[in-house]
Amino acid sequence: MSKAIRVHSYGGPEALVEEDVTLGDPGSGQVRVRVHATTLNHFDVMRASGVASAMFPLQFPWIPGSDLSGTVEKIGEDVSDLHVGDEIYGFPIAGSYAEQILIDASSIALKPKNLSHAEAASISMIGQTAWQALGAAGLASGQTILVHGGGGAVGSAAIQLAKLRGAHVISTASSADAEYVRSLGADEVLDYKTGSFETAVKNVDVVLDTIGGDTQQKSFGVLKPGGVLAALNQPPSQEEAAKHGVKAIMVNANSNTNDLTALKELLEAGQLKVLVGKTYPLSQAADAWRESESQHVKGKVVLIVTPN
Repeated sequence: MSKAIRVHSYGGPEALVEEDVTLGDPGSGQVRVRVHATTLNHFDVMRASGVASAMFPLQFPWIPGSDLSGTVEKIGEDVSDLHVGDEIYGFPIAGSYAEQILIDASSIALKPKNLSHAEAASISMIGQTAWQALGAAGLASGQTILVHGGGGAVGSAAIQLAKLRGAHVISTASSADAEYVRSLGADEVLDYKTGSFETAVKNVDVVLDTIGGDTQQKSFGVLKPGGVLAALNQPPSQEEAAKHGVKAIMVNANSNTNDLTALKELLEAGQLKVLVGKTYPLSQAADAWRESESQHVKGKVVLIVTPN
């Protein structure tokens, strides 16, 4: 038996219930992990609310949690690269709001040695999302990228990774986040509240859209012919892409050992910054969700599951 936060019906923070759950042994290719930290991701909040149930239906009871850092407790068959006691990080589709989780060994990697569990959980999903988006867009040295939402979780990782690729980085952000975004490596920062990026930016090679909606629509016009719009939360219009002579892709990140290991090397070399915002114990997950709706927290909101 272990503790977990479960959802039995669509709803908001009030739907989160702490319960005892039973977890079996890991199957072939799986490990059982003692979760030390997970984070609040708005993708989980959206799925729990039911607004995206047509695209992301839930089977109840459902355990939220899309990233983690923890310790391997038991290994299933056909797992050769991990051992009991190894500290790992990664992100499952769901299930990390729990003291223990069964997870495919192919979706985790050894945790960066210089990071705490809270820090490792904070970078596991956003780091891979940004890494895979820039790779899918083909961002190369000397190119220019516009990153929307540079003060956000994925945007902050994307700015740093784009700079490591040798790109010129332009980012939209609020004035409150401007200094922080520049500290990550952004060459230009545009205040989205007071200006119009679509008139200030032209002929960029890549747009990383973390926003969707009207922002995505306007982004087609800032790309050079043959440029790429990489979207993270809303499928882009192929008709608009064709009209502007650009490519538009939807990036659905997946957790895999190779990408996590590549990020681990960058993190251990001090080439990526990780910012933890507020922390809560797992039992206060509902409070974390409520506060995230009412205020902007810079950095990832972390749930401490099993202190170590």
